[in-house]
Amino acid sequence: MTMGKQTASLTFALLAATGLAAMVSSCHEQTWESAMSAGQEAVRQGNYAEAEHMFQVAVQKAETFGREDRRVAVSLSQLAQVYAGQGKHAEAEPVYLQALKIYQAVHGENHADVAATLNNLGVLHRMYGQYAEAEPLLSRSLAIKERLLGPNHPNVALSVANLGHLYVAQGQPAKAEPLYRRALSIKREALGMSHPEVAKTLEDLANVLRKLGRSPEAVALDLQAREIRAKRS
Repeated sequence: MTMGKQTASLTFALLAATGLAAMVSSCHEQTWESAMSAGQEAVRQGNYAEAEHMFQVAVQKAETFGREDRRVAVSLSQLAQVYAGQGKHAEAEPVYLQALKIYQAVHGENHADVAATLNNLGVLHRMYGQYAEAEPLLSRSLAIKERLLGPNHPNVALSVANLGHLYVAQGQPAKAEPLYRRALSIKREALGMSHPEVAKTLEDLANVLRKLGRSPEAVALDLQAREIRAKRS
């Protein structure tokens, strides 16, 4: 090997080593807060590989506070959402379950963190056609939210609508109709008649009414939804 080639090879090796050292140093310098912030920013940019990595770093950082520290569960929940958003059901489910176990140990059953994780697990199972597993999770989430927030909170409407989505997916529109009507009533009262969430639920209800053979009612609801969206465009 000529002196020039030896020098070039040595330079490349030094650069590679420097880059690796910088990466390792960067991981060591990350705090839990900075890792979480970087993961959330990666999600906003659609960079899911980077988001996965940063939330995994966040889990490791959080575990230094104790393996059942709430920050571990928060990190795991974010990681599971990234997996779910990419269609990685097999990866997402055990991570959600681990987060749920920690939340229950920290808070007990009746807490917003527990309700949110149950909801996310239920939605995950619904998306993959695992309806028998989804229903009790969504029902538990709804019951906790009703106890914590009362029956007419927008977060309760979210869980009510998610149960409706489950029944639609199961081919049971008659069971979905009263749930969508309840969600619509809550959203109108809490968010106002012209909120986009009201329009979304009107469309969901119209879809159910079509499945039940009640097209004239469905058309009227679709018109209401279009009027709301037109006002906000």
